[in-house]
Amino acid sequence: MRDYRWLEEYCLNRFGSRAALEARLPTPRSADELRALSDDRYLSAMALRVFRAGLKHSVVDARWPAFEEVFFGFDPHKVVLMSAEHIERLMQDTRIIRHLAKLRSVPRNAQMVLDLSREYGSMGNLIADWPSEDIVGLWRLLAKRGNQLGGLSVPRFLRMVGKDTFVTTDDVLAALKGMGVLDQAKATSQRDLALVQDAFNQLGRESGRPSGQLSAMLAFTVNH
Repeated sequence: MRDYRWLEEYCLNRFGSRAALEARLPTPRSADELRALSDDRYLSAMALRVFRAGLKHSVVDARWPAFEEVFFGFDPHKVVLMSAEHIERLMQDTRIIRHLAKLRSVPRNAQMVLDLSREYGSMGNLIADWPSEDIVGLWRLLAKRGNQLGGLSVPRFLRMVGKDTFVTTDDVLAALKGMGVLDQAKATSQRDLALVQDAFNQLGRESGRPSGQLSAMLAFTVNH
């Protein structure tokens, strides 16, 4: 596997200066900031990610104030009480995106948020305290216990709320293949994800950078 020095030199050559590179890298929220986010904001971000999947983000975002209204500000204690009939009625509301499976996912994920809050004190505690060195473990937990959270939905949700995570986009996987981490530009098995996690952990130790920044830098090495 190529080391961090190679990755940094490549990115510096591409952008011309360290300042230009740093301006393109994400900054994760601190643990305190993640803990300070309320459960309703985590549920809102989770639902937003679910509805963005497969749709133009600007279309979903423009309708989000209506979603906040019909889902009671995404208060999980209220959302979890929404009946199947209530969700069916939302299919007649032209202010929102009427996708039944995604609408049904909101109270189901509200239940997950409540369950995890009971176990960890809050969603913020869970997300803040989960080590980035095993971020794929958090992916698995949320995907298993949530609804409509397959594929890249969990890492993208975590990135939205500010949790440090890499995202296994096509560019990142192609870069890892080029660095000798993966045999092919795919990470469909737990073994593949373990290799990816180990690679990010190694790059993190070498650089001191968060995984999200390393993820972006790897993507920059792929020509478009």
